[in-house]
Amino acid sequence: MTELGRVFNEVPELYDRFRPGYPPELFADLAALAGLREGSSVLDVGCGTGQATRSLVERGYAVTAVEPGAEMAALARRRLPGVPIEESTFEEWDDRGRRFDALVAASSWHWVDPAVGRRRAYEVLKPGGWMALLNHIVYRRQDEPETYAATADLHERFTPGNPDWCPPPLEEQVRAEGVEELGDPFGETTVRWYPAVRWFTGADLADHLRTMSPYRRLDAAVREPLLDAVAERIRTRMGDRVARRYLTVLRAARRSA
Repeated sequence: MTELGRVFNEVPELYDRFRPGYPPELFADLAALAGLREGSSVLDVGCGTGQATRSLVERGYAVTAVEPGAEMAALARRRLPGVPIEESTFEEWDDRGRRFDALVAASSWHWVDPAVGRRRAYEVLKPGGWMALLNHIVYRRQDEPETYAATADLHERFTPGNPDWCPPPLEEQVRAEGVEELGDPFGETTVRWYPAVRWFTGADLADHLRTMSPYRRLDAAVREPLLDAVAERIRTRMGDRVARRYLTVLRAARRSA
């Protein structure tokens, strides 16, 4: 897992409070696809503060979680007493011969070294086991004020020319573009979409953005004035209420023989 993937460890409480969760129907779909039932063994890779882990535990699965960030793992343990949360990157994690019915990675797989991750996933799954990747994709509507458009001048003022700043795509663009298949050594990828929206005040959106990697990359002396200015712009010009729209996507595939 890259060092950048560990920056969320700096803000575990904000991460737990402001990052979007995952809809119950996603986990119902995963259970149906993978044949999961109470007692099924599930490995949660990069569990963070345990947002997806909670939903897996609530369905009665025997969950083992892996998280490289010490502070994130500590918060997850407080939230989920009794769930084994092992502090390690997935690449370096000692599986001790354990094998699982499913592997779930919620907004974390892109931090795993692709040269290692898929092979390791194959190794730790039982024959016929399933790999499931969960992600949120931010999108916009043409008929709705959009936060980035309303604050683009602020982003350019504080971090001119930064390639991370761009407006989110339209929903139809996201669906048309599709998502990458899991590929070998896994079978055909099943893709499911789940639209959702969260509403934020300016201050809350600034705290949400403090948990996002493009902002965590910035030096605090740049990040904090920028996000304070974003919060003030939303408060004074957008009625202190903005939407952040998500397409949550489930990609799931069965381990090949």
